[in-house]
Amino acid sequence: MIKLQNPLGKIYLTGNFFAELVSNAAQNCYGVADMAPCGPADLARSLLPDIAPEKGVRVIRENGELCIELHIKVTYGVNIGAIVRSIIHKVKYAVEDATGLQVQRISVSVDDIVY
Repeated sequence: MIKLQNPLGKIYLTGNFFAELVSNAAQNCYGVADMAPCGPADLARSLLPDIAPEKGVRVIRENGELCIELHIKVTYGVNIGAIVRSIIHKVKYAVEDATGLQVQRISVSVDDIVY
């Protein structure tokens, strides 16, 4: 959870907010088939019907700036380098536009290729 302070009060941004924001921005990029779980903990949570996994997104705040880690599945036959550049640009714009926070780093891991 990230806490922001402004003259009107406090704003709390949850991990679910960032997961949805980043996941939607990434999935709207050409060639992205789906998001992949970040690790064993996300995979275990995805098996439980009442708990929604973070869908391959981790957001950490370092020195007032955001570091984002994405895990994606791509469509077979597309240029992975072009997809990653597109995702980085789109996610950075979406997060900075929606929250006003600066994005320091975005790491994209391609975990699978979908036919």
